[in-house]
Amino acid sequence: GYIDKDGKPVIQPEYDAAGPFSEGLAVIRMDGQWGYIDKQGNIVIDPQFVSAGSFSDGLAAIRIGELLSGKNGYVDKQGKIVIEPKFDGAYPFSDGLADVQVGTKYRFIDKQGKFAFPTEFDFADSFSQDLAAVRVGDETTGKYGYIDKQGKMVIEPKFDYADRFSEGLAAVRVGDEATGKYGYIAR
Repeated sequence: GYIDKDGKPVIQPEYDAAGPFSEGLAVIRMDGQWGYIDKQGNIVIDPQFVSAGSFSDGLAAIRIGELLSGKNGYVDKQGKIVIEPKFDGAYPFSDGLADVQVGTKYRFIDKQGKFAFPTEFDFADSFSQDLAAVRVGDETTGKYGYIDKQGKMVIEPKFDYADRFSEGLAAVRVGDEATGKYGYIAR
C-alpha cells in the first residue's frame, strides 16, 4: 500500500509488490503479474506483464512471455504497447533514448523503437545529463567511458567502473572492486 507524507494510509495494502510513483503511476504486482495504478489506487493498466518498470519520459519497459525467455518492449500510460517486445532487456528512457539489450550487446533506441545509432556496447547505462556510461570489453577486463546522444565516445574508455552523471559529476573507479579507488570526473 501507500502512505502520504504524514504517514496516513491513502492506498490500502493489497498488492504482492509495489514500486514508487513515477509520472503519476506506480507499478504493482498482483497474482504474479505486473500492472499500474494511479494515485487513487485505481488500476489503470491491468496486471499482465511478467515484469515492468517505472514510467520515464512517458514510457515504461515491460516484459511479456516467460521471465527468462520473454521479450521486452515499452507501453504508454494507457497501457498500449508502443515499442514491440523484441529486446532481451529494456531500461528506462532518459533524455529521449533508452538502452536495450539485444543478445549480449547493448544499444540505444529512440521513442519509436528505432536504433538511435549503429554502435553497440558490451554494457550501457541510461543517459544522464546528455551522456551515458558504456563498457567496451567484458566484465573483467573491459573499460568504461561515456558517449553522447549521437553515439560518439566523448570520454574514452579508461575506467574499471563508471556511474551516471549527476550535478555535473560522475563517480568512476580505477582498479578492481576490492582494492580499486573511486573518484569523480566532470563533464
